[in-house]
Amino acid sequence: MSDKMKKKHYLILNILKEADRPLGSAQIREELLLAGHDISERSIRLYLQELDDSGLTEKHNQRKRRISQTGLKELEATKIIERVGFLSARIDQMTFRMNFDLTTRTGTVVINVTVVAPRQVQKNLRLMSKVFECGYSMGELMTLLPPGETLGHITIPDGMVGLGTVCSITLNGVLLKYGIPTVSRFGGLLEIEEQTATRFVEIIMYDGTSLDPLEIFIRSGMTDYTGAVTTGSGRIGASFREFPADSQHMVDELAQRLHKIGLGGFMRIGRPGQTLLDIPVGASRVGAIVIGGLNPVAILEENGVRAHSRALAGLIDFSRLFHYSELGERLKAYR
Repeated sequence: MSDKMKKKHYLILNILKEADRPLGSAQIREELLLAGHDISERSIRLYLQELDDSGLTEKHNQRKRRISQTGLKELEATKIIERVGFLSARIDQMTFRMNFDLTTRTGTVVINVTVVAPRQVQKNLRLMSKVFECGYSMGELMTLLPPGETLGHITIPDGMVGLGTVCSITLNGVLLKYGIPTVSRFGGLLEIEEQTATRFVEIIMYDGTSLDPLEIFIRSGMTDYTGAVTTGSGRIGASFREFPADSQHMVDELAQRLHKIGLGGFMRIGRPGQTLLDIPVGASRVGAIVIGGLNPVAILEENGVRAHSRALAGLIDFSRLFHYSELGERLKAYR
């Protein structure tokens, strides 16, 4: 089968998956046109027959099809291959698209979104607040998305809310506005002992993954935020950045300004050419450890709360952010 034909097959499979109901060739054509793909209805019928023969689709009746379990597995496998390196590209895209102005405190910042039941947040509010208080969060600001609101590919379901935490990629965007290019090398689990960062115990390179590293660590139960905020020893999410050595003084200054407005996320900034927590950097570069944006909501998973988190979920206006201490009061509207 040619690559061109495979692409058409996957386009149709994706339409059927997103529809989550049987569709006829005319309906599939309409959806394809909306997505910018002009394929004749006759060709679609031929492709559907080929998909039937491969076991990737199932006939609902003579005119309609739905995607089969085999088709779902095939589509997911294909998407994983296509997404290798996706996270690095997504980081660059969001860095470029955000337009936050540090001087005027206006514009958009990148946020992560966690979909969860309001009562579960209220129940674990003290622990979440503790993560902020201990400085294990990307600043002190967050936002709340009501049921029905859509951000990126996420729509908040009825009976749920979206907790928006500032994504650490926001720092990349701020530095870029000042002409400082930032390289995001990896996300990892940072070991904390007596409230001090000691070493990275796990790392995942951004250019070799289709998922955010912290999402992986959270789902795998590898974090220990509870220990970090109660005993001072645990494992939290963090990432490693590099920027030109000549820009170090400006980065230090910007880090202080960001901290003052509640967007502080730099845990530690190194020195030119020197290792930082045993992570080597080039002679003309400086390393930095940045706090993970999902940290405040990750502690929910540790306490048995089922929550769906998505890093780099989208952009939101800075004016919608509020201090984390206001969360409890704001949640009352969604009881």
